[in-house]
Amino acid sequence: MKFFFERECRTPYSEAYTIVTNTGERVGRVDLHFTSTVVHATLCVDESLLDSEIRELIGQIDDELVMSTDAPRDDFIVVVYRGREAGTFSDEILEGEEEE
Repeated sequence: MKFFFERECRTPYSEAYTIVTNTGERVGRVDLHFTSTVVHATLCVDESLLDSEIRELIGQIDDELVMSTDAPRDDFIVVVYRGREAGTFSDEILEGEEEE
């Protein structure tokens, strides 16, 4: 399965991406955090992804998002969560719900 990454945000030391398949289905999100020698990732994927697809996705994240930066990479540590999306919340969304 081929995955594509849509950047949500970027800071000097981190990036966040939505993960979509070649059919346009959202299947997760990855947050990358760059330290002086190690890249840390929090990978949240849909519960439907198989272990083999998760390993493939981690490899693609490393190749396309981590190695393409100028950040030093002595290690790449990935914590994976598998489940389903519960929603997106922000101050604006929560304030609007309180008014109703």
